[in-house]
Amino acid sequence: MLRRRVLLRFAALLCAPALPAWAQSEATDAAVTRLRAFYDALLSVMKQGDKLGIRGRYEKLTPIVRSTFDLAAMTRIAVGPEWNSIPPEQQAALIEHFSQMTIATYANRFDAYSGERFEVEPVAEARNTGRIVRTRLIPSSGEPVTLNYLMRGSGDAWSVVDVYLTGTISELATRRSEFGAILRSGGPTALIESLRQQTEKLMRPSAAGPQRGTR
Repeated sequence: MLRRRVLLRFAALLCAPALPAWAQSEATDAAVTRLRAFYDALLSVMKQGDKLGIRGRYEKLTPIVRSTFDLAAMTRIAVGPEWNSIPPEQQAALIEHFSQMTIATYANRFDAYSGERFEVEPVAEARNTGRIVRTRLIPSSGEPVTLNYLMRGSGDAWSVVDVYLTGTISELATRRSEFGAILRSGGPTALIESLRQQTEKLMRPSAAGPQRGTR
């Protein structure tokens, strides 16, 4: 009986067109609201994934990714202390190519819908550096994937500045190690080219969807 109630509740969640992808909450936390809007848009694109193709998913996700993530701050954090020694025109190029790679990553990995749903805790956890919004991707089968977001802002304006895979692994810390090695060997020009190549690879139709549910 318990299993039947759970299945009915989940079916109602997926079928109700007027509701977002998760059960509606009374939470008013602005950081949570911003992230839920992102997940709603992501799920919408996933449900049209095959029809849109990789290019269509990229175009659909571009505005929501750019408005949800502080891509300039994320680029600076990922590059690290070397950022201040990079000429402004190369800084701008790094931000743009990092942004394109981030959008392409979501377009590539969230390529179709097979019953997944996202859970977002209704209240963000305050940190000295911002707020942590805790979320989980619940697949139709298998183990949930924890994706926590560090967000900074004030009032109604909050943006993601880092993503913690499995809840603890900082994406930007991982990126900094990768970017640092490229900068030491080839400087900013090499890093710009590396980001461009990564985006190009992600945007190839045959490359779409290697590991749905992770960044």
